[in-house]
Amino acid sequence: MSKQEDLLRIITGIRRAIPELHGVMIASTDGLSIAHDFPEPEAESVAAMAATALGLGQRITERAHLGNLMETVARGDYGYMVVYGAGENAVLVMSGPTNSNLGLMRIEARSASAQISQVLK
Repeated sequence: MSKQEDLLRIITGIRRAIPELHGVMIASTDGLSIAHDFPEPEAESVAAMAATALGLGQRITERAHLGNLMETVARGDYGYMVVYGAGENAVLVMSGPTNSNLGLMRIEARSASAQISQVLK
């Protein structure tokens, strides 16, 4: 199996576990989409925003002496976008409606992030 196929399998697993999500993405920390199931017009901007959110979250947790960043959560009137680090060079993004189960997202993200890190080594 290729890396791309492995990453798409991870995304599919997340979507099976949390079907209400609007989209899942694996992006580089430079803001480039690696694999996703977002609509194409959105993918480029989601990847860039995710990398920015991760970087800002890391700076905030570092300067506030909060330890390592676990997640960055943006919540709006229509839903959530949650960003997790996935190894040294990748970001995992999940976007869902306001009734998204954040606890389940966290559980799935931990497992998926470890898998992504292994695939991208």
